[in-house]
Amino acid sequence: MGLMSKILGESGGSRQKEDYVEIESDGVDAGATAASRQVRIAKIGDKQDVIDIKDAVYDGDVVIADITRHTTQDRTMEHITDELKQVANEVGGDIAQKGDDQLIITPHGVAINRDPLGQ
Repeated sequence: MGLMSKILGESGGSRQKEDYVEIESDGVDAGATAASRQVRIAKIGDKQDVIDIKDAVYDGDVVIADITRHTTQDRTMEHITDELKQVANEVGGDIAQKGDDQLIITPHGVAINRDPLGQ
């Protein structure tokens, strides 16, 4: 199971806030918890879920969205992807789809490197 699968859950599974394990931050700068940018996790079930994602990207956060409820050929997913592409373009960010189950949307100043690490 990959890291993203652990974060977002296996397809068909649903994760709740309580499912995440708090890791002790001994020796980590406490200022890092008050970062101006965050990586946010989202699940896209319908078009309504796009609003929170757009707000987060406009606020400068990176969003990793679980799209397992839709196929990439789904007409609704096409509309959602187009809308998120427009947001990434408006803020000068980036957007990429990882496999059939995740979209990554970034704000201005954050690019997505499409080359996997270690290859």
